[in-house]
Amino acid sequence: MGRKPRIFEPDAYYHLTSRGNNGEAIVRDDLDCFDFLRWLSRIVFEEKWRVISYCLMTNHYHLLVGPPNTGFAGGMQLLNCGHARRMNRKHERTGHLFKNHYSWRPVESDAHLHEAIRYIVLNPVRAGICKGPEDWPWSSYRACAGLELPSDLLALGDLLGLFGRNPPKAHAAYRTFVAAGMRDVFKCTG
Repeated sequence: MGRKPRIFEPDAYYHLTSRGNNGEAIVRDDLDCFDFLRWLSRIVFEEKWRVISYCLMTNHYHLLVGPPNTGFAGGMQLLNCGHARRMNRKHERTGHLFKNHYSWRPVESDAHLHEAIRYIVLNPVRAGICKGPEDWPWSSYRACAGLELPSDLLALGDLLGLFGRNPPKAHAAYRTFVAAGMRDVFKCTG
């Protein structure tokens, strides 16, 4: 029996995740990370996605996407298949790079949206890879916190609009909001 059809709501946000097959790496080095983000940027442009938070880990990734009315299934297929082909060719490997199917969850409230934003950028901290989200170069945190210029795949204005109208104050409110989540991370790991 196949999967139940999922209801897609335009103008909503969705938390998309895809994991490496058998927990394997989907990126092996910095160049792979740059290639993945460049490919993601192309998909975002072509599919007209609004990405307000993302994090690329070694064996999976998270995206918080506001897709257009056409949804995100086609873009996710392009993203995962294109990245898998490049990784297979570059690293002389065969077989599936990604686990069966990507997962997605609709964001159901403003509180859920905020928590998803924070959850995504704190992923490398929870994994013990870095001490703070500002130390991980493969997420949207540094741009959203005002520490570097945003890549063209990030809908920074949409994200900052959730934290205030004045960009410097919105960057500060975002940093404060994420820092509050750090306390919970350290409670769980401490």
